[in-house]
Amino acid sequence: HRMNESGVILSFQLLSMIIWFCSDTTVPDTTLHWLPSSPTSILRSILAMEKGKTKTAKTKQNELLDIVKATNSHSITEEQEMTEMPNSKERDADVTDDPNSIAVSDGKYRNKQRCLVLCLRGATARYRHLLEDLRTLLPHHKKESKLDPGRSGMASAVNDIAEMRSCNTVVFLECRKRQDAYLWVGQVGNSRGPSAKFHLTNVHTMDELRLTGNCMKGSRPILTFDESFDRLGHLKLLKELFTDVFGTPRGHPKSKPFVDRVMAFYYADKKIWVRNYQILEQQPTNALEAHHAKKQSGQEANTSLVEIGPRFVLNPIRIFRGSFGGQTLFQNPDFVSPNEIRAMQKKRKGQTYEQRKESQKRRKTRQEQMVLPEDPLDSVFR
Repeated sequence: HRMNESGVILSFQLLSMIIWFCSDTTVPDTTLHWLPSSPTSILRSILAMEKGKTKTAKTKQNELLDIVKATNSHSITEEQEMTEMPNSKERDADVTDDPNSIAVSDGKYRNKQRCLVLCLRGATARYRHLLEDLRTLLPHHKKESKLDPGRSGMASAVNDIAEMRSCNTVVFLECRKRQDAYLWVGQVGNSRGPSAKFHLTNVHTMDELRLTGNCMKGSRPILTFDESFDRLGHLKLLKELFTDVFGTPRGHPKSKPFVDRVMAFYYADKKIWVRNYQILEQQPTNALEAHHAKKQSGQEANTSLVEIGPRFVLNPIRIFRGSFGGQTLFQNPDFVSPNEIRAMQKKRKGQTYEQRKESQKRRKTRQEQMVLPEDPLDSVFR
């Protein structure tokens, strides 16, 4: 009987140790030295330990359920916030409706303007260099090789190229007789208009001028317009076209988030004069210069404009409702074609030739009429 009781004790002791080591609960140091005195105490201890294990598992399960409930409630609150949160357009509308609020830019690329810049075959070197300068000023441009319209015509060819390149504005340079340049500026794509045709004169490129101004390539410009662009009707339309073409979209991948140049449009002599300037801020080198600068302008830093180039003059010819054609919205009555000017010059030269021939005839007739009468005493002394 003693041997059987000791064998049961050892078996229960081994079983309890296996349960302790297989369980997730930590075993205290006191239980390692525990030696039960009877099988009844061993059974009681095993049952208590199993009960503790079930309590521990239940507590862990309750903790997991609490975590799951918390995450579900958190996701529900996020969904409610997303449903209650207005979209970007409504939020922008709410911000813009309030006159006292200031809209803060988030720097994202939303205004996806793309400008197609190309020229017609037959352009001279000066106008090709001007087109390269314009591409430098427009980081959102799409370059295309020289256009050969063929039988389809210039308008349909440009519209097809702009549709293939996903462009909504176009700058098209047309050169005729290798001396007359015409610049087309307009909107294409889904809008298909309006478009304007200009006579391009007084062209000076960056390489030709060698000006001291300099700016970062791809920087966004400040567009400034004369007060005439807010007063005259056709200039208001041209102002919108120039803003779409020469205004670099915010957040464009090829643009730089800096504003260090000014592109100016002036209306004088019934023509549009275009200039490009650098915003130059000069810091004083010593205290005396800072004192004089603050005395003159009220601030120590001296801000000035330095011309970069290129420079050119646009003479408006006609504004069309569609893209490269359609109903005429404006026509310049003071525009005279360069062909007519050359014809008048040749005519004046022809009139000079005719006047010279007439004077020769009059001189010959006058010489014929100037005949001296015969002197009766002319042969007396011979």
